Amino acid sequence: MKAVQLKDGFGFEELTLTELDIPVPGRLEVLIRIRAASLNYRDLVIINGLMPIGIQFPFIPLSDGAGEIVAVGEGVTKFQIGQRVAANLQQKFIGGSTRAEVLKDSLGGPLSGVASEYIVLHEDGVVAIPDHLSWEEASTLPIAALTAWSMLMESGGLRAGDTVLLQGTGGVSIFGLQFSLMAGARVIITSSSNDKLERAKDLGAWQTINYSEVPEWDKVVLELTDGGVDHVLDVGGAATMAQSINALRTGGTVNMVGFLSGLTIPEFDVTSILQKAATIRGSQVGNREHFENMNRAISRHRLHPVIDRVFPLSRIGEAFALLAEGKQYFGKIVVQL
Repeated sequence: MKAVQLKDGFGFEELTLTELDIPVPGRLEVLIRIRAASLNYRDLVIINGLMPIGIQFPFIPLSDGAGEIVAVGEGVTKFQIGQRVAANLQQKFIGGSTRAEVLKDSLGGPLSGVASEYIVLHEDGVVAIPDHLSWEEASTLPIAALTAWSMLMESGGLRAGDTVLLQGTGGVSIFGLQFSLMAGARVIITSSSNDKLERAKDLGAWQTINYSEVPEWDKVVLELTDGGVDHVLDVGGAATMAQSINALRTGGTVNMVGFLSGLTIPEFDVTSILQKAATIRGSQVGNREHFENMNRAISRHRLHPVIDRVFPLSRIGEAFALLAEGKQYFGKIVVQL
């Protein structure tokens, strides 16, 4: 089988397309023929060696993939040959709240990832995908979609009539837009591209703000909402957190789901958190039960993920280069296997 590996070290230049033996499923395991995989910022950080999580070389990257089950091991009861499935990022995170031990079993780091034509997973770490989705669409669900769903719907309790602020037009934010509209909420979305903001409006965004033209976008949010939003999906991290808090209504929640601008906030003033009685919630994606809940909603509403571009596996380096640029895509980047 074909697979992409980091052979001896970190960096794009170390990504190598290679041939490996097809693995054999053991007890309670399934063999999946991966048809498509999607890229996340997490993958970019891991490949560049910026996340110290104990990677062992040679290493197969990527966490998000979808495919069909082609063989099952002894004792498997949850799935049958031929079923269409996606891999859950945290293989042992079945339900309940996040625990330290489940974070150690994450695909694409430290566990081997899905940039491979075949993978073996425990049946507990696999989720059936909606029938109406293509392989490419289904591959975008495990991190970007599940993060937005878990933060807004499961933990956040998003309700009809709420107002949601989204940053940028990457995968998490666009799923946040789709799920918010599904729930009857209204959405404000920011971007540095007017073209992307127009696309967001076409998808149903209530208001848009170009943060390059309006650096104090949080003040605009307060004016638009007469007091602030109920929920923020903050993907920026250090550079955006203070404004995200300021854009909240009293009692609102900032869901911190990314760190595109860095992790350290120097001399951060916590006064705004106290004054807003704000909740700051960190994301560790979501559990399998959340994944299954999300997929039921996606099926019922016939939702289709937004994909910017699809690359063949042989051009995975180009796909990562596009992801690294950050501003040149809308939605998700996908690799076909």
